[in-house]
Amino acid sequence: MMTGLLAGCSGKESDSTKPADPSPPTTPTPTQYGTPFAGVPDRQDAALYQVNMRAFSAGGKFAGVTARLDSIKALGVNTIYLMPVYPIGSLRGVNSPYAVQEYTTVNPEFGTLTDLRALVDGAHQRGLAVILDWVANHTSWDNAWIQQHPDWYQQNGAGQIISPPNSGFTDVAQLNFSSAPMRLAMISAMKSWVYTANVDGFRCDYADAPPVDFWKQAVDTLRAIKTHKLLLLAEGNRSNHFTAGFDYIFGFNFYGGIYQVYKNGSSATTFDALNTSEYAGATNGQQVVRYTTNHDVNGSDGTPVALFGGQSGALSAFVVASLYRGVPMVYNGQEAGMSTAIPFPFTSVKVQWDTQPAITKAHKQLLKARAASPALRRGTPTGYSTANVCAFTKTDGTDQAFVLANTRNTAVQYTVPAALANSTWTDALRGGSVVVGTTITLPAYGYLVLRK
Repeated sequence: MMTGLLAGCSGKESDSTKPADPSPPTTPTPTQYGTPFAGVPDRQDAALYQVNMRAFSAGGKFAGVTARLDSIKALGVNTIYLMPVYPIGSLRGVNSPYAVQEYTTVNPEFGTLTDLRALVDGAHQRGLAVILDWVANHTSWDNAWIQQHPDWYQQNGAGQIISPPNSGFTDVAQLNFSSAPMRLAMISAMKSWVYTANVDGFRCDYADAPPVDFWKQAVDTLRAIKTHKLLLLAEGNRSNHFTAGFDYIFGFNFYGGIYQVYKNGSSATTFDALNTSEYAGATNGQQVVRYTTNHDVNGSDGTPVALFGGQSGALSAFVVASLYRGVPMVYNGQEAGMSTAIPFPFTSVKVQWDTQPAITKAHKQLLKARAASPALRRGTPTGYSTANVCAFTKTDGTDQAFVLANTRNTAVQYTVPAALANSTWTDALRGGSVVVGTTITLPAYGYLVLRK
């Protein structure tokens, strides 16, 4: 598909005296593979699971993910996010999945298009949506676009293509978003995966770098595919990503808050302000994706277990990330209680599954409670935090939730606000009735998720 598009543009591009041709590509829409998935969750109800193919299984292939789809489903998530599936460049390369050599084919390291389709089909059969990681800002240095369309890239005063400015990413070449044909080629490539692999959306890498008008163009085009309900996540925290039409932005700042509270002892009231600032500009249920780890910070900072006070602290932090406000994301291995980080380029460490069943069970309990409660998924939170305890209520219609998480490695007594004192709830994690008096004693890193 891309070959035809590039050939169609090349004749016009060869005459440098003519302006760039903004006309739409004539490449026909690919044939739809499979049946568009009818079970894509509403944006507020998603629970994401990030798959790093290289680390996920011993073989590091799509098939290894397909083999564990039942376990992913059982965890309680409903959307799988696959890290980049495209061929990786080698020229000036560092073996990064984010140095894309070709946008419309599958990296043979992971398998074939048939293998990817089998993964997507298997996910859909289990009620799981699948989104792909999309790298729009830059390509590898041996991407065919470099030779065919050098004007599709930013250049310095000497006419040399440059790496992304001020990034340190010397293994990739910076695309030029002033080029209308480049934009059309990029968006056409994105669309192709919706048809050829029947995927359900994209997580857009480094989204704060490309301009907002490009993202609006891309999002509008993708939303015009009326046969598919797509989930679109900007890995960025600019509020204008909401304006561009993304469902989600990334909770960089909330992760920073978790780091400060759990590792550096900042007040647990830190989270309250982030609920306001990260949601600036959000409308119609647009959300922030929140996490305690991902492929970037896992390698650079360490695992939640290492950072946030062992297994108990990591779970307490996940309570805050997954339930306070927003959409939770689990990074593969987190639910297995991994204490060993998965460093870039993700080839040296494999996830060790089923070694911490109690930790896996705790993640399942939390995600199950969220899925069962409209208040936990969609309710507006009211904060009741103290310096040591992150506490909040959420309400959606008649459904109410009251969540408390001790952020310290010591028992803490929490004074219940008058509005909530002497009330009766159900333990959303373990079942049974809980009477809330005027104080609650939480053990080190202890948490409660209550509902009525």
